[in-house]
Amino acid sequence: MPILWAWWNMLKIAVVILNWNGEALLEKFLPSVTEFSKEADIYVADNASTDGSIAFLKNRYPQVGIIRNSGNGGYAKGYNDALPNIDADIYCLLNSDVEVTKDWLIPIIGEFENNPMAAIVQPKILDFKKKGHFEYAGAAGGFIDKFGYPFCRGRIFNELEADNGQYNDVKEIFWATGACLFLKKEVFNELNGFDEDYFAHQEEVDLCWRAKNKGYKVFYVGGSEVYHLGGSTLGSMDPKKTFLNFRNSLYSLVKNLPLRKVFPIVLTRMILDGLAGLNFILQGRFKHFWAILMAHFSFYKNFWAIYKKREKSYFTANYYVVKSIVWAYYINHVKIFNNLVKD
Repeated sequence: MPILWAWWNMLKIAVVILNWNGEALLEKFLPSVTEFSKEADIYVADNASTDGSIAFLKNRYPQVGIIRNSGNGGYAKGYNDALPNIDADIYCLLNSDVEVTKDWLIPIIGEFENNPMAAIVQPKILDFKKKGHFEYAGAAGGFIDKFGYPFCRGRIFNELEADNGQYNDVKEIFWATGACLFLKKEVFNELNGFDEDYFAHQEEVDLCWRAKNKGYKVFYVGGSEVYHLGGSTLGSMDPKKTFLNFRNSLYSLVKNLPLRKVFPIVLTRMILDGLAGLNFILQGRFKHFWAILMAHFSFYKNFWAIYKKREKSYFTANYYVVKSIVWAYYINHVKIFNNLVKD
């Protein structure tokens, strides 16, 4: 322990909570953060809230730093605007609807200390409403299939596993959840932060993919646990979330795939997204079908602007663990990550 304490004194950690009109969430979830995060400085980055968030923080939590952004630029721009104002070696980007647990920072700090290759790290994400189960946004670490569809250890589509200790490990993953994402300041700066064209949803997948394309690694640390409420900004049934998820995952493919793979994989995605749209029609969820259609139109409109963001650097070839998570789930009926047959 003395070695860790000495190291903590040298390493500056900042927990940064992005907020937009989330006074009720701050009141509910900030107490655990202030109680159990003694190793870090705590900040709220406010995206021009019009509710009582700022007054609440000043009155109830004067020890919490406040950074006031000029507008609501979503997750990506919100953090891009706020983080340059914070002096820290490690940022923890924490959603306002996350309850943290005692000593949650210690295993994360240990991973950064003992693993110099760790650039981005996430803890175990459990469901605040059903605490014995993994939560949708991140679970036990994120992956994608060949066509860019994301899934997690502990969560495939809407199938959420119970936490039976099966992921109490440290494992290299492909992407870390934006709900609770630790990353080195120097890496964030080298990557020029999040891509603000994403606005929200899957910008963390893009950030992690860009980091991996530069040779950095992303890890999951199961010894650290937090509980995520989820759906506080855009619920899973919100067509806008469908729009952003489908469009932004296409953006990530264009930006991060090896060039020879971009067009064949994107064309295949068009077909798969069409099938997803048909499925929404069969379910009577016509707004979600329309959201996929609009996502594609937005993608076509912005294709060349996104394509120009490709970096002339190393591109990781082994970016997926299965060719098609859609096939594995719907055809082979695989509902548990550990039952996937790795390609």
